[in-house]
Amino acid sequence: MARSPRQPDIDLLFQQASLDAGNGRYDEAKQAYLAILAIDTNHFGALNDLANLLDKTNFRSAARLAYAEAVRRHPDNVIGRTNYANSLLSNGEFTRAGAELGVALHLAPDHPDVHRSMANLLQNLGDWEAAEEHRQKSYRPSELSFHPYRGEGTPCRVLVLVSAVGGNIPTRFLLSDKLFDVSVLVVEGFDTTKPLPPHDVVFNAIGDADICLAALDAAERVLALTVAPTVNRPERIRPTDRISNADRVRGVPHVRSPRMALVTRSDAARQGEVIGYPFLLRSPGYHTGRYFRKIDAVADLDAALADLPGEQLLAIEYLDARDAEGQARKYRVMMIGNALFPLHMAVSRDWMVHYFTADMAEHQRYRDEEAAFLSDMSSVIGPKAMKALEGIQATLGLDYAGIDFAIDENGNLLFFEANATMVIVPPPDDPMWDYRRATTARALAAANDMTVEKASRNRSGGAHKTSQTA
Repeated sequence: MARSPRQPDIDLLFQQASLDAGNGRYDEAKQAYLAILAIDTNHFGALNDLANLLDKTNFRSAARLAYAEAVRRHPDNVIGRTNYANSLLSNGEFTRAGAELGVALHLAPDHPDVHRSMANLLQNLGDWEAAEEHRQKSYRPSELSFHPYRGEGTPCRVLVLVSAVGGNIPTRFLLSDKLFDVSVLVVEGFDTTKPLPPHDVVFNAIGDADICLAALDAAERVLALTVAPTVNRPERIRPTDRISNADRVRGVPHVRSPRMALVTRSDAARQGEVIGYPFLLRSPGYHTGRYFRKIDAVADLDAALADLPGEQLLAIEYLDARDAEGQARKYRVMMIGNALFPLHMAVSRDWMVHYFTADMAEHQRYRDEEAAFLSDMSSVIGPKAMKALEGIQATLGLDYAGIDFAIDENGNLLFFEANATMVIVPPPDDPMWDYRRATTARALAAANDMTVEKASRNRSGGAHKTSQTA
């Protein structure tokens, strides 16, 4: 039977689109995928890979629509179902994600990607025990993925260690594909009798000590197989859980660190007497405000406990960061190598300040205030807070980490948290945020340079030279 005269065109277009996407030519790849879909609206590869590209380039809503269309046209495709579920999960649509994964598990009960996504969903819902059952089924022996080098000359080869549990440092922007050839290894599933991929430096991206102690153990077993220098060695991550960090920095001059304790649900009611009202309760292992509540009075406790998963909770002293107008400020500074880099400042009427929910887009005066902080950090936060930041950086001893804090009326630093998982994300394209771009670029360049510099210590063993020096 003769092939359709258009079928070779589709095959060639898809090959070209995949090549363009793999080499970072995203606009060309997008146009090729759309050209394929104009010919064949049912082409699964074009629908799925277009959605992947949209998600990668931060067009998340459009990606979800493309994933949904792939599922509608190919309801029995497990990869399509799982990708759509992951996009729903990242958008906080847990019920819909669960429904998609339920169908995917029915279609492919042993598929590791489905089990991994189900583990992530259950972890987000607070059911860590059930999540771990699925995660154990998700491991592939010696699981590796690769992010190719797209620069000129010989790349710096980086081995990135991650945990299947999560709590990883997002390295998408930290490791430029113009400098690095990246191999990513999931440590829990790695067979240590196998060789590691070629590398000049290891970047340990396992950064959340509250949930990743077993993964840090596995990372140490992997690191025993190499003599390459390592960014954020596991033994330095291990003591950076929330409680330990709060205790460690309490003795740093000009730091006010909150009292903090891990308590059972039944003991949570006593914390108003121990810590005083208001105090904070949060389920360990979550970020961006998930499962985090402020308890203003004993009457608030039952409702908060009903929302918080887990038998053990963190009880945290509330440090009031509000000004005379009732606005709270939170600063973020990155600690990279031996230097401090201001990243952002957010102003909010809410006690829980996050940049993505703060009032920055609505008020020019807040953006002006942030611009002043970014251009002259020491003048804005004052000498006491600068000394405090330097002391915290020396105490933690990490190659890469961030610290969230406020300043009290006496110029002291109010410590909120410090850990390695804080991400540096370039600002949105809107010109409103142009004042943030240079500062963000400096921090990202510092992370690149720090990794290259560590790799340079390994060159005498025959490691490749990079196309750029630190």
